[in-house]
Amino acid sequence: MATLDVVTLENKKSGSVKLNSTVFEAPVRTDLLHAEVRRQMARRRSGTHSTKNRTAVSGGGSKPWRQKGSGRARQGTTRAPQWSGGGVVFGPVPRSHEHALPKRVRGAALRSALSYRLAEGDITVVDSIDLDAFKTQRVVEILRGLSLEGASVLIVIEAKDEHLQRSARNLPGVNVLLVEGLNVYDVLRHRKLLVTKPALAAIESRLAGGSRESGS
Repeated sequence: MATLDVVTLENKKSGSVKLNSTVFEAPVRTDLLHAEVRRQMARRRSGTHSTKNRTAVSGGGSKPWRQKGSGRARQGTTRAPQWSGGGVVFGPVPRSHEHALPKRVRGAALRSALSYRLAEGDITVVDSIDLDAFKTQRVVEILRGLSLEGASVLIVIEAKDEHLQRSARNLPGVNVLLVEGLNVYDVLRHRKLLVTKPALAAIESRLAGGSRESGS
């Protein structure tokens, strides 16, 4: 069972925590990571691309020339696909690109992503992150004290903290997520994870069973 040091915002050790091996020592399955990231990206697609088929293109109501006797190929409408300005054959239409993955697969993918971050030494656990005002500079100071300044950081907290969430949103590469919104895409696209101790316990509670998984 792996352990991690718990540090203060001044980067001083205040204790340690044992990690649930089911959550943080799972096999790193690149196939599951790919499948889940692909699902998340597909879900975010707007799906508004569209073209007009021959019934949607205006005009072309009359036959361009008579059926026989002109010496040319017979034509029924100038809006047929072979005509310039005609309709598109099998073009894209507005639709949802979303597809489903079993909850167990999604949970396994998230455990795999967290295990990968732990193996790379990219998880930092702090006692808590408390801000008493909306102040981006304070977040910068916290990251600097933890040697995370300038890095791509995902901050994971247990409960909504408007001061922290609004103070961090102007920092490039820094995002704040609640445990319930933790997902594979955000874990992988951020180089470092900064997790509060209560959030860590909530993550283990959410994923240790292996059957429940949420997120975007």
